[in-house]
Amino acid sequence: MKATQKLRDMGQSIWLDNITRTLLNSGTLERYIQDFAVTGLTSNPTIFDHAIRNSSDYDDAIRQKVQAGKSRETVFFELALEDLRQAADLFRPIHDQSNGVDGWVSLELSPELAHYAARTINAAKKLHDQADRPNLFIKIPGTKEGLFAIEESIFAGVPVNVTLLFSRSQYVAAAEAYLRGIERRIAVDLNPEVGSVASIFISRWDVAVADKVPVELKNQLGIAVAGQTYQAYRSLIASPRWQTIFNAGARSQRLLWASTGTKDPDAADTLYVSALASPSTINTMPEATLNAFADHGELGESLPIYERGCDQVLTEFSRVGIDTDALAARLQDEGATAFVKSWSGLMNCIASRSQELKHVG
Repeated sequence: MKATQKLRDMGQSIWLDNITRTLLNSGTLERYIQDFAVTGLTSNPTIFDHAIRNSSDYDDAIRQKVQAGKSRETVFFELALEDLRQAADLFRPIHDQSNGVDGWVSLELSPELAHYAARTINAAKKLHDQADRPNLFIKIPGTKEGLFAIEESIFAGVPVNVTLLFSRSQYVAAAEAYLRGIERRIAVDLNPEVGSVASIFISRWDVAVADKVPVELKNQLGIAVAGQTYQAYRSLIASPRWQTIFNAGARSQRLLWASTGTKDPDAADTLYVSALASPSTINTMPEATLNAFADHGELGESLPIYERGCDQVLTEFSRVGIDTDALAARLQDEGATAFVKSWSGLMNCIASRSQELKHVG
């Protein structure tokens, strides 16, 4: 039995952190579903930038949209939704069979909306309606400005993938925003079953401290933070307040481990898969990581066993001068800035490709 199926059998969902038209049209995504137990997919502007920049698969569609006078942003979202609808349809049987627990795809909003809650809320609803797929998440960053938009979007019935979370406290704030949205739906007799996941970024922790900690602590910080966050997750869903919404028909907001590709060339290429194995969570993997884990991955002690020592590991980082609260805030700020940079690169890519194709054909 492949390691991917073993991971699935122990209760963790495997999602792919990638999408391209080649992946869809070549049958590769279908193979991953069948052979590697992949049950969902995430995307972001960087992924689409690479897909558009490094292939001609989108040229005909870009040419038609540009000739129709559409803006760069409109061109992108139409291209992205075309891909994500196709992926959503592939995952729809899984979504239906799991009663909406699994089988999701995700689309990220423009990061230029990050500081504008009302515009974020409107864009989230518009894009979800435009997608016309029940198993599509809208990604909204879990920043301070994003929390209100998350609550309002959940209240409006829009499924949300809360992205750009780095710590237990950031996760708890996002979970409470989701909870408030569900409680408000219950209060006005709306269906409380609105899907959501909370995406915790892992590997960026270890990259940030790689040259600041002794060798025995390398590649341990992200996993320790994950363990601490998993403790909070389990405590929250067991609390009376959450049990109340479950009794009304709501579901838990699942934890999703993101940024799980190994960045350190001296570390195992499946480090953040083996270490983060945990029931009722999701690991969204880059394609290379997925293939590596399917080929030679191993499952050892699961995160619920490891988490008992995570506080001790975090204490060790504190002793060598790592302020994890300050670093979490910095990583979130840097992540938001990187999102804007990726978005700008994507818009420039579409603009340059549009100019090349404008008078072709």
